[in-house]
Amino acid sequence: MKTFSIKPSEIEKKWILIDADGVVLGRLAARIATILRGKEKPTFTPHMDMGDNVIVINAEKVHLTGNKRDTKTYYWHTGYPGGIKSRVASDMLEGQFPERVIEKAVKRMLPGGPLSKQQMTNLKIYKGGSHPHGGQSPEILNIKD
Repeated sequence: MKTFSIKPSEIEKKWILIDADGVVLGRLAARIATILRGKEKPTFTPHMDMGDNVIVINAEKVHLTGNKRDTKTYYWHTGYPGGIKSRVASDMLEGQFPERVIEKAVKRMLPGGPLSKQQMTNLKIYKGGSHPHGGQSPEILNIKD
């Protein structure tokens, strides 16, 4: 018995559209991470970028359970001494870039390394209900059910 390994020429990618309106953030991010890696495919190969392209709309309407909307804090450092900064999830969702909440949740569910950075380029997140990828004719995935 031999281990199956897919070739780059055999990889087939499709486009998937997900509406984040009212969906719990953790469940949404876990499902997106699985799709980006390609783990739901029978030909999954861990060292290849074989996941599908994912489009997420209505990023500002994602649901956080419990008090996470008011207490979950995102930290970053500017690189200067004493340069630690923080922002609460509610400020991010109501701010200019609410898609960063979903982006960070998905990125932290992928394994670290160059491959996960390449897989993150297959994720497109938009804060409104429209997207410019109509030409790819994405299939709709309902996560609420």
